[in-house]
Amino acid sequence: MALAFAQIVFGAIVRITGSGMGCGDHWPKCLGAWFPPLNRVDLVIEITHRYMALGLSIAVVALLVLASTRRAKPGMTGPEGLVGPSMLAAVLVVAAALLGAVTVKLGLNPFVIAAHLTIAMSLLAVLAIVAVRAGAFGGSARLEGATPRTVTAARVATVMALSILVLGALTANLPGAAVSCGGFPWCRSVNSAGLGLTVQIIHRVLAFLLLAHLWAVARGTARRNEPAPIVRAARISFGLVILQVVIAAAMVEMRFPPVFRSLHQAVGTLVWLAIVILTILSARGVRSQRPALVQRKAA
Repeated sequence: MALAFAQIVFGAIVRITGSGMGCGDHWPKCLGAWFPPLNRVDLVIEITHRYMALGLSIAVVALLVLASTRRAKPGMTGPEGLVGPSMLAAVLVVAAALLGAVTVKLGLNPFVIAAHLTIAMSLLAVLAIVAVRAGAFGGSARLEGATPRTVTAARVATVMALSILVLGALTANLPGAAVSCGGFPWCRSVNSAGLGLTVQIIHRVLAFLLLAHLWAVARGTARRNEPAPIVRAARISFGLVILQVVIAAAMVEMRFPPVFRSLHQAVGTLVWLAIVILTILSARGVRSQRPALVQRKAA
């Protein structure tokens, strides 16, 4: 999962430094060679991104092999098993690689880039499922007391977060979109109209709606005395969104310095991961209580 996170963040660095075509329109080779001369910065950045993708692919395949060879053990298969999400992760890795090739061949089309990011975020979410089911992030704790209300709210936050990420990718890659709205949080000046401005405004509005939504979720889980891992995940999600808004404000007001653009992508990915973990934990908690409820009704 750490590799998936690093791959997404480094992908933003590739974009920010303008290194997306560092290997030309060649894929999987770089400028027609497997090991090209590392004589340009953009080439080094792009090929490093590709090597990271290769490392992630190997790690995911190793995860699938490990889970499959242990499928006879309790807890490896079924609704809460590791084999299913490991297989899905492998499929998503292949899809990401193929779409990466399409992205290069189409000369970094903004909509293909957004689709590629969506697959990458989906892969990160699936790996988070594997991690939680293996006991990480509070997955080994007793989650009795989780409520369906939190599950619904977390799922809404997940949809909102993914929409914001996709719109953010379009804002960063559509010509003129990033600078179309001068100022933060509102547009003190409109520098260009059209699709880019519309995408950025929707991106901002959804971000503030997510902030308010997660504030309510964090407050609600604490008031209902839900399990500590769920309350913690809700608070972390809310805190990360606050941090992301602060970084976005600094990025816009300082006219998009590369460091803040990279931070914006990194923290946005962490927001996504935290919300996904919140959703997984709350859903697991509710499912774990269903057998007991059924027994009570039967009695």
